[in-house]
Amino acid sequence: MQGLINMANLKEIRVRRASVASTRQITSAMKMVSAAKLKKAQDAIVQLRPYAEKLQEILGSISDSLKDDEENIYARDCDEQSVLLVLITSNRGLCGAFNSNAIKASIHSALETYSNQMMAGKVHFIALGKKGNDFLTKNGYNVIFNGSDIFDDLTFEKSMIISEMVMNLYVEEEYDHVDIIYNQFKNAGTQILTDEQFLPIAIEGQIDEEASTQNIDYIFEPTKEYIVKELIPRSLKLQFHKALLDSHASEHGARMTAMHKATDNATEMLKDLALEYNKARQASITNEIIEIVGGAEALRG
Repeated sequence: MQGLINMANLKEIRVRRASVASTRQITSAMKMVSAAKLKKAQDAIVQLRPYAEKLQEILGSISDSLKDDEENIYARDCDEQSVLLVLITSNRGLCGAFNSNAIKASIHSALETYSNQMMAGKVHFIALGKKGNDFLTKNGYNVIFNGSDIFDDLTFEKSMIISEMVMNLYVEEEYDHVDIIYNQFKNAGTQILTDEQFLPIAIEGQIDEEASTQNIDYIFEPTKEYIVKELIPRSLKLQFHKALLDSHASEHGARMTAMHKATDNATEMLKDLALEYNKARQASITNEIIEIVGGAEALRG
């Protein structure tokens, strides 16, 4: 009877080892796929970021000079009666806390930062990523647009369509404030959760302290009107695309890290199961020897 129990235990351990080995093979393959995708996504954001940041700095300087200009439609001063939150997540899971952190940040912003607008039903969402959209719609939040398919082939042309839609909603005074919530890419193992004001154009913080202490007299060429109509919208579209690229690279970095940890955990579990299997097998052999010796003794007696 004891031998049958031991055999059952050995079979159970063998099944678990096969299951863990299969899981490790899958997580290892996913890690390599994410590493390959990360390289491309990382190159895209690293190449764009210096240009986007410099343009954002120029945009802040121009906005400071044009803040009293009625033509500057992207920096109007008004009470924040209605708010639009753009939540950027991913379409797939298995990337650690990447999605949950962004979702929690958006909900915190809606319930805490814009609590009055939320109570009045004036906080709406744009969900870019299936995970964020699924959570928001399931929990009854007002999602006015779902752009999850943008990550199927992320290009500036596709992101420009959405950024223009957001900018038009602001210009037409459908919303008084627009925030983008996403994960900013730092490296493969680190993502910085970011809640960034998109509209109106944030003047504070755009110019460094040294520049802010100087009385700079800007010469506008060709005209202020041209800058407002051409440069500012172009910069806003670029900032929106940068947020998408940041999130896209962060997703692959988070998934690669998560799959790396899962593969390591599976390897450790296989070692533990191998030790447990050897112990159970040794115990089974010992019991069989004891039974044989006991039977021989009984026959001899």
